[in-house]
Amino acid sequence: MTSDIKLLRCGNCEELKLGVHGTALALAVVCGAYNTAAWLLRRERHLGINSLMYAALAIWEIQHVRHHWMARATHEPHQPVTPAVSKAA
Repeated sequence: MTSDIKLLRCGNCEELKLGVHGTALALAVVCGAYNTAAWLLRRERHLGINSLMYAALAIWEIQHVRHHWMARATHEPHQPVTPAVSKAA
């Protein structure tokens, strides 16, 4: 497959990628908080395991958010390519 998908290249659509990973991070934090609170109340094994998994996911997503934030800051927006206009006299 040789199609070029611009979204997959570093520096393209970084705001979208940042939003997706930021949303995933927020969801992981909320789910982790719920599972941790439930585990503290009921001490069921699966809730403790879920809490650890959501904590690991939150750390993973923090790395993605940081990567896309830095890529957004270091890559200049792509300018459309315009053909050179020759000024023939």
